[in-house]
Amino acid sequence: MSQASQATLGNSEFDRDTTVTRREPGVYDIDLSAGWTIINAVNGGYLLAVLGRALADALPHPDPFTISAHYLTASQPGPAVVRTETIRTGRTLSTGQASLFQYDEQGAEVERIRVLASYGDLGTLPDDVRTSAKPPAIPPMDQCFGPQDAPAPVPGSSAITDRLMLKLDPATLGWALGAPSGKGEMRAWFGLADGRDADPLSLLLAVDALPPTAFELGLSGWVPTVELTVHVRTRPAPGPLRVSITTRNLAGGFLEEDAEVWDSADRLVAQSRQLARVRLG
Repeated sequence: MSQASQATLGNSEFDRDTTVTRREPGVYDIDLSAGWTIINAVNGGYLLAVLGRALADALPHPDPFTISAHYLTASQPGPAVVRTETIRTGRTLSTGQASLFQYDEQGAEVERIRVLASYGDLGTLPDDVRTSAKPPAIPPMDQCFGPQDAPAPVPGSSAITDRLMLKLDPATLGWALGAPSGKGEMRAWFGLADGRDADPLSLLLAVDALPPTAFELGLSGWVPTVELTVHVRTRPAPGPLRVSITTRNLAGGFLEEDAEVWDSADRLVAQSRQLARVRLG
């Protein structure tokens, strides 16, 4: 995408599709877009961004510092309502909770996802960084591969892949060639397809937008999220992100995914851990 046609913060498909409309204090309406679905279910990172945007409006601080979500039932494209509650407001941090509801065939509300989050202002944080973390070693983007590079449709791919700029590290692509590595790793360059730069809300999407590490463990099919916690560490610099996800333990049909998101300035901008369920056999 050329610089002239690149979408900007506040004026992109992601912004439009995560915009909530305040019905009354603490109550927001949204129509969940079908453009962010995976195998007909709405992506968990997109949902987290929707709830994150509602909390940013409801709380006095602008940025999610930590947000933990429990996914109760699968969300579908269509109308939804978000209900927020302010739990505590402080000078540097405010805490709130939010739930997203949809409607059953009788018109009753069904809770899809519930989050608890603390918000602050990332722009006020000190510059002091002391870390042993290092950016993931991912080949240059032109040596990586996206869904559009596959000779045939990638199994499990869906509408969300058209919304993303995703270039996967060839070392984590064995599953697409019928030869998964068994290592439980997934790495990729990441961005939004319309060129919009990342911000704290889109980081909530980034941690949950790569193919599941379960694919590299030799498993296929939907890997639904049970719980996801994201820590946003700083506002990302313009340019593509690098996302690294690892799984160390699959047991009892559940696995963890630990994600790191790095920006173009080699800063660790977000971290997450999620518990997901896999279908064995």
